[in-house]
Amino acid sequence: MASDQTQPQRAVLPIPDQQHVGVTTYDAKDPDTSYPPITPLRPPAGAPNVLIVLIDDAGFGSSSAFGGPCHTPAFEGLAAGGLRYTRFHTTALCSPTRAALLTGRNHHSVGMGGITEIATSAPGYNSLRPKEKATLAEALKLNGYATAHFGKCHEVPVWETSPMGPFDRWPSPGNGFEHFYGFIGGETNQYAPALYRDTVPVEPDRSPEEGYHFTEDMTDRAIEWVREQKALMPDKPFFLYYAPGATHAPHHVPAEWSDRYRGRFDQGWDVLREETVERQRRLGVVPPDAELTARPAEIPAWDDIPDDLKPVLARQMEVYAGFMEHTDHHTGRLIDALADLQVLDDTLVFCIIGDNGASAEGDVHGTFNELMNLNGAGALQDTEFMASRIDQFGTPAAYNHYAVGWAHAMDTPYQWTKQVASHWGGTRNGTIVRWPRGIPAPGETRDQFHHVIDVAPTVLEVAGLPHPAFVNGIQQAPLEGVSMAYTFADAAAPDRHTTQYFEMFVNRGIYHEGWTAVTRHSTPWEPTAELPAYDDDVWELYGPDDWTQAHDLAAEQPDTLARLQRLFLIEAAKYHVLPLDDRRVERFNADLAGRPQLIHGSSQVLFGGMGRLSENSLLVLKNKSHAVTADIVVPGDGATGTIVAQGGAFGGWSLYLVDGRPVYCYNLFGLRRFKVRGADPVPPGEHQVRMEFSYDGGGLGKGGTATLYVDGREAGSGRIDATVPMLFSADETADVGHDSGTPVTDDLRDGQGVFTGRVRRVQLDIDAAAEDVDHLITPEERFRIAMTRQ
Repeated sequence: MASDQTQPQRAVLPIPDQQHVGVTTYDAKDPDTSYPPITPLRPPAGAPNVLIVLIDDAGFGSSSAFGGPCHTPAFEGLAAGGLRYTRFHTTALCSPTRAALLTGRNHHSVGMGGITEIATSAPGYNSLRPKEKATLAEALKLNGYATAHFGKCHEVPVWETSPMGPFDRWPSPGNGFEHFYGFIGGETNQYAPALYRDTVPVEPDRSPEEGYHFTEDMTDRAIEWVREQKALMPDKPFFLYYAPGATHAPHHVPAEWSDRYRGRFDQGWDVLREETVERQRRLGVVPPDAELTARPAEIPAWDDIPDDLKPVLARQMEVYAGFMEHTDHHTGRLIDALADLQVLDDTLVFCIIGDNGASAEGDVHGTFNELMNLNGAGALQDTEFMASRIDQFGTPAAYNHYAVGWAHAMDTPYQWTKQVASHWGGTRNGTIVRWPRGIPAPGETRDQFHHVIDVAPTVLEVAGLPHPAFVNGIQQAPLEGVSMAYTFADAAAPDRHTTQYFEMFVNRGIYHEGWTAVTRHSTPWEPTAELPAYDDDVWELYGPDDWTQAHDLAAEQPDTLARLQRLFLIEAAKYHVLPLDDRRVERFNADLAGRPQLIHGSSQVLFGGMGRLSENSLLVLKNKSHAVTADIVVPGDGATGTIVAQGGAFGGWSLYLVDGRPVYCYNLFGLRRFKVRGADPVPPGEHQVRMEFSYDGGGLGKGGTATLYVDGREAGSGRIDATVPMLFSADETADVGHDSGTPVTDDLRDGQGVFTGRVRRVQLDIDAAAEDVDHLITPEERFRIAMTRQ
């Protein structure tokens, strides 16, 4: 049968323009003049709207929709009108899950074998999505969908996160979204996020004291967008990707939400797991005989926790539960907005409660400031320290994360947590699908095995769209997932996703026709631990009737285990998992990892007005001697404000003027602020303010001496007892002439952060380049530096 030439040929995207075929007349009034009307591109008739909700760092046993202790009525409402999927899986880490979700391919297959910050030059780990593996958003946009992404991204290669881009791997325009509002890092301060509208940095419209919270803000923006979209293009379906930063650390939520859970977790995490699995059995999201797996020896029993620490740990969980309920509330606002627009029932909704299992990155006792743990300084947070701050958890004064035991409880009934891709605690996430037009029996569960790579083919099938053969002139590789649509009307349909590998930090496993062979190679909260050789890892084997991976059959069925181990290697070779890479700390070093660096050499010059510079966009000043030199103009009545700052309230440094006097502040994890002050105001006119830091040496995070100079003359000196060794923040940035996000120093009160004079330029120098005998950078020296960087 001949194809209908009047219909768009959707296998090639963008869809080629239709050329006019027929007589060309001289006069438009000629009766033979005939041109078809211009028809805006739309998907096939009946293609629904699509909403994907992706919650961050939430385990299978967290939400009440899957038997968890966190009250989530909006998720429960979606489940009542749709289907609960009890065997849906992610990749055990955020960037990989998000890349797999949006492409329909395995995470290594699209270069995202880890988070972007530890990308290497190996194809499976370079954070570069191949052009032959276009995103679902791009395919939908080029077929006539309106597309928008709100919330977390964490897919941009770190060397492309500066204001100079390039932006072809950002959500908009690179990943196929016409609009983006959110943040691009792995986490953000919910009260002071590093926001972008498309690729342009923006600031929150109000302060935390005025009620600002990012989840509420992004929901407001999502509702505004979908209302505008339906007001102006009601016949055009939308693809809305709603990905809150919640419930990832920091666990930030107003006290009115966390206080709802006062006393609810005093029984501890062991009893909580038992309570949760009973609810799960009654709800039907695990079988009645599903066994609660044992707590790993690496996680302490609640009874072994010191009594004086238990109230602190219980409060951590109260805050997390409030955070989850708060997130559910705002998701519910978006769902209600779709209902109010009368489009909800024509919307395919995927609600994935967790991009991986619950996070164990808070360490055994949790943390008031997560950045201390990430920098290996968690020991500074003893019981007395955290108990004195118990009422600040969840507030803007904290950057908190809960203890490992709570993460394990949030993954009930499974073993292990986020990062541990070998076991279901790291990869099995409760998922809800709602689509009234295609689901005849809402409220049921579905037990077929599925994976996050199955979302894209499901959406394409429901929309009546083919997987494109070409996108932007590039021939496309096949999708690696399978559509879940076959399960919508048939609870008993046989599984179609029968084989799936898992790997994260060399925690690895293989699922095949009900069997799983797995091996745990590393522990999430021990990033510097000595690891065994890969071939020395101990493999476990679990049978098809073992829902929770509770009974290891490796000793009983060695031949089955060997067959699955071989299958893992075959799949690993196919999807670029090899070479295995268990380096954690080393991969943060771009030279060792083999990824590009934005900044080279020993000097960097910044200019007034520059800002939102991530740590990958700035010369690394940590663990070495360095100098910061600023050319400023002071108006006649003096100046106040930030000259240059990096980081924020939980770690960083700032050079600024207070009432005209120069000050250098070093913020050590928010615990101490070391300050060196100049005695005299900087007079009006053009001047050079310089800070030289002489590092003690002898390892990471050591102290040193900071000395201030004004026009080459010493203005003050002081001791910095210790420094941040690795990371100031995941989202706080460097700014010239102001300090965005949270302030490094407490000297500059509200409204005083912006420099009231003019910052012409700031030069950063490290090691030998920081040495200057007259403590002054002349124009000739600056010219020489500039020429060496050509």
